Amino acid sequence: MTGGRGARTACDDGGLRSAVVVNPVKVADPDRLRRTVNDALAAAGWPEPLWYETTVEDPGRGQTEAAVEAGVEVVFACGGDGTVMSCVSGLVGTDVALAVLPQGTGNLLAANLGLSTDLAAGLQVAIERGRRLLDVGEVDGHYFTVMAGMGFDAQMLAATSEATKARIGWPAYVVGAARHLRDRPMRVSIRVDDRPPVRRRARSVLVANVGRLQGGIRLLTEAEPDDGWLDVAVLTPRTLRHWLSLGWAVIRGRGRVPRMEVFRGRRVIVTASRAQPRELDGDLIAPGRRLRAVIRPKSLWLCVPQPERARDLAVDAERAAERGEELVEEARRE
Repeated sequence: MTGGRGARTACDDGGLRSAVVVNPVKVADPDRLRRTVNDALAAAGWPEPLWYETTVEDPGRGQTEAAVEAGVEVVFACGGDGTVMSCVSGLVGTDVALAVLPQGTGNLLAANLGLSTDLAAGLQVAIERGRRLLDVGEVDGHYFTVMAGMGFDAQMLAATSEATKARIGWPAYVVGAARHLRDRPMRVSIRVDDRPPVRRRARSVLVANVGRLQGGIRLLTEAEPDDGWLDVAVLTPRTLRHWLSLGWAVIRGRGRVPRMEVFRGRRVIVTASRAQPRELDGDLIAPGRRLRAVIRPKSLWLCVPQPERARDLAVDAERAAERGEELVEEARRE
């Protein structure tokens, strides 16, 4: 493999061995997906990938570990946030790279890569072999690449139906968010590394490795995926007016966001006065009073649109998407 800082090297002796870990529930036409992926990889000179389907009992980690054991060099995660998170758990600490093939309304990691729901772009990014060695966060033995959260963000996810997401895409989360804007704040204690804890009445606490939300909106402008730090955003809006000013500042990309404090550390413990909804990378986990996150530096190889060190993982995503469409069309003609 070739590329800038953080890229692995590989001999130019043909395509890479790969596997697709797919959530069949998220795919409208599995046969067409399989043909598209197989044909596009063949057109690029890659061998036919192994295929694994997720199950309710195993949403992807076991299948990913089986693919690694089989000797693949790239694992394509094809599904929603839960599928991607499970594949990450099977790849942390290995030399096998993760590529994202988003389905449905996409997912948080795809949003940070600028891939949206573009299958062709996801294939092209992997084929071009741009790689970044990323940090990941760990919560109770589970891993996240984007962010973990407690409070409002998890409430929003719980209030957003799959049917609404399928119908209107990521804006469905706005509908879910509106249902909880006036909920009472939670009392939290936030301890970052060995510093004294800070106490706040917060609506949401986000522990982030990278900074984009659904829809590609950048919340944390200083967060970098491989700097060895977690960025902690504490959101404290209390009125509808506070929410509007916070949201407007985020959308406009302002450096300073009202009603949001940011801390940075390698270990973060958030303790609430009562059990709160929690999430990892847009996927709900069991509610709890505590969210304990630590950084695992440089432990996941990720296929990215371009490999140079940059704060934004989505650099060159648009052009990769164009090249991907050309590849898929060429494969279909052949």
